[in-house]
Amino acid sequence: MMLPGKRWRILLPLLAAVPVFVAPGVAQAESPRDCFDGSAVITVEERRLTATLPAGGPAVGPELVRLAGFDKLVSDFTTRLCSTKTASRAEKLAEITGAGLWRTAVDRAQGRRPDLGSIDAADDRPLYWARLQMSKALRQWTPRFPLSATARANLLKTFDFGARGLDDSRFPLGPSLRRVLVSGFDPFTLNGAGVRIANPSGAAALHLDGKVVQTPAGPALVQAVSFPVVWSYFDTGIVEAAYGKALADRFRRPELIMTISQGRPGRFDIERWAGAWRGGFPDNLDESVAGGVPPARGWPQPDVQFIETTLPYEKMLAAPAGEYQVLYNQAFCVWPDSTKPGTGTAVCRTDAPKPGEIAASGGGGNYLSNESMYRSNRLRTGLGLAGVAGGHLHTPVLGTPADPAALTDAGFEARRAAISSQIVSLLTAALGDTPAPSATKPATPAPDASARADVLAVPGTTL
Repeated sequence: MMLPGKRWRILLPLLAAVPVFVAPGVAQAESPRDCFDGSAVITVEERRLTATLPAGGPAVGPELVRLAGFDKLVSDFTTRLCSTKTASRAEKLAEITGAGLWRTAVDRAQGRRPDLGSIDAADDRPLYWARLQMSKALRQWTPRFPLSATARANLLKTFDFGARGLDDSRFPLGPSLRRVLVSGFDPFTLNGAGVRIANPSGAAALHLDGKVVQTPAGPALVQAVSFPVVWSYFDTGIVEAAYGKALADRFRRPELIMTISQGRPGRFDIERWAGAWRGGFPDNLDESVAGGVPPARGWPQPDVQFIETTLPYEKMLAAPAGEYQVLYNQAFCVWPDSTKPGTGTAVCRTDAPKPGEIAASGGGGNYLSNESMYRSNRLRTGLGLAGVAGGHLHTPVLGTPADPAALTDAGFEARRAAISSQIVSLLTAALGDTPAPSATKPATPAPDASARADVLAVPGTTL
């Protein structure tokens, strides 16, 4: 996300050139190899850094980092980490490193860093894998001073929030400035689809962060963040950290919020409903969680089973045609016995939930995409912001390069570009010069049964 005002001017000289990771009082070490414990426990995601293609060759994650020119950033960070002598300097290094990695990835995606790498600038995967290389280094670092488990966890959080664009969710002041906050996701299903997988919503976040969208009612500044595909991150309030601070700031409040994730092949879906249920599909740590969506501490949050979008879907459906069809998905599912949620076969419909019914899934399923819409809009309603448009957009599936031995190809890159371009078109349409339609208006006709079959049959697999 864009850093506002004075803080951005302070950090700009640090982030403008490679190496970008500079902290006051941190000298460069002669060698970083002596300050890491290779036997220290790392995460499932970090262990995938060694995964190669079936045909062999270099490890996919580090190779993508190298092809984007981010390997120098990783190397500089590990070198400086080994020279860090105090906890306060470690905190500053983690903060600047995270913010610098995100800003470099955004600048590269938006064409401001043509000097970095040879792989498609819009590719979201180098950021994902570089972040994992750096978090692994923080996890295995053996500093010269005592570092408690809590302090290390705080360093990891500081770095991760910065590297996802969450370091500052405020917009600049300005009475005539229109503001939009969106979010994307990391790649997911890396065990099933393989480590080459990308996520077009993560690419869209890099494409949109700091972008000014021209609308009939004036320019709108878009800020973006990228969420992890990890249940426990949602438990600790990462969605609320991004959207809550922005929504609570009445001087810089966005007029539209939209969570974005990868959905179904060949189509965009504007989701009508978000449901308060987790279906248990494994996350990027191979962990499964099922049950009701828990609250996030410190925020007003109504106890509701379903939340309806307030996105101006009619305007979005009327946007200029792109490569993919755009549908208004009204599907949702409830448990047959409201006294025993989680048991029996969920009942799926396309009308509207009835009072007392318990959510089994929203239109976007019951995975983290649904939960990102639910949590962000639970905040919006809890804060009484009926005038803020909010909802979720599922993108088409990007897929993988055609050649199983390739990391990218022209078709893969063209599909990603088409998806990002159409997201901008849909946002521009949503930001038209008239108020958003009431969510209680009669809905547009639902897609036919064949178009809905995937979400009704497997509600938990979209993100």
